[in-house]
Amino acid sequence: MREISLNGKKRTETGKKATKMLRKEGLIPCNIYGEEKEPIAFAASFSELRKIVYTPHIYVINVNIDGKEHKAVMKELQFHPTTDALMHVDLYEINDTKEITIGIPVKLNGLAQGVRDGGKLALQIRKINVTAPYKQIPEVLNIDVTNLQLGKTIKVGELSFEGLKIATSPDVVVCAVKTTRASRAAASEAAE
Repeated sequence: MREISLNGKKRTETGKKATKMLRKEGLIPCNIYGEEKEPIAFAASFSELRKIVYTPHIYVINVNIDGKEHKAVMKELQFHPTTDALMHVDLYEINDTKEITIGIPVKLNGLAQGVRDGGKLALQIRKINVTAPYKQIPEVLNIDVTNLQLGKTIKVGELSFEGLKIATSPDVVVCAVKTTRASRAAASEAAE
């Protein structure tokens, strides 16, 4: 997994009024949950958070809060319902031994046989949730689709990755080769 640094300052006041004032200053309220019983409330600048939030990659975030270091991953984001502005970020503290569950981006490799026969490859989900210690988690999950036939699918239950436990339901379809008008026409011509 990629690593990135984030600087923050500890929040002393919480609540609606305090968070409104932070947002006016260009800061986003954040919390780190994990090792300590109480979550650590801090604020980080939107310009630094933008690099982490608006990307398809997953990161281990080295958070520096007033000189104290924390390793964390992004757990949840909250956006404004009408403007889509970032409102709040929740992080989850990690260490070398504790397993975490995180969504890993899916990458399809190869040219499917069904596509060569005139079908269209459709990716149904962008991320698969896996559970493992963070050092064993890859940046992407590579899935080979070269043998995928026309009208067939690959489900999560058919996949396995070394050192990872898949947390997504096994019935979820990852990708499918859908039939097109051209493939149906070619099949009817071949049948005649």
